[in-house]
Amino acid sequence: MAILPILPITDPRLRLPSEAVDPADPALPGLVGDMVETMVAAQGAGLAAVQVGVLKRLLVTDVADGEPPRALINPELVAEAEERVETEEGCLSMPGLYFGVLRPRWLRVRYRELGGAVRMIEAEGFEAVCLHHEIDHLNGVRAIDRVSRVRRERLLARHRKQERLAR
Repeated sequence: MAILPILPITDPRLRLPSEAVDPADPALPGLVGDMVETMVAAQGAGLAAVQVGVLKRLLVTDVADGEPPRALINPELVAEAEERVETEEGCLSMPGLYFGVLRPRWLRVRYRELGGAVRMIEAEGFEAVCLHHEIDHLNGVRAIDRVSRVRRERLLARHRKQERLAR
């Protein structure tokens, strides 16, 4: 397994929708393992394949206490609460920056797991936030796209400054 480079939020690939994955693809377990290792090394709770430059509908999460990380292949948002709650969230493509985003209070997601079995998950709280955030990535939507233009520009300016200082 390998730790993969995570794309910065300014990378144009993060604005592109991801393509469906063949759950029987023999390369999938290796990619999932690399993504989990990358997410853990970055101290994240979720990671979409597009964030590591792979435009496939695949994400991994590590949000359930006592449970191993989970891979969701071709996740589909099938239902969500109309009620929105503001949550403070960050993004591995913008490390160190946190900001308020409105997300559904709960959601239901259908997905395939490694091996191809179809599963359904109902989530609320932090798990719902994480899943919605990562599914957004698969649809070409960044978390900063869900805030005002002024707030987004400020966050991007802070991100660019952090990148300059890190060089």
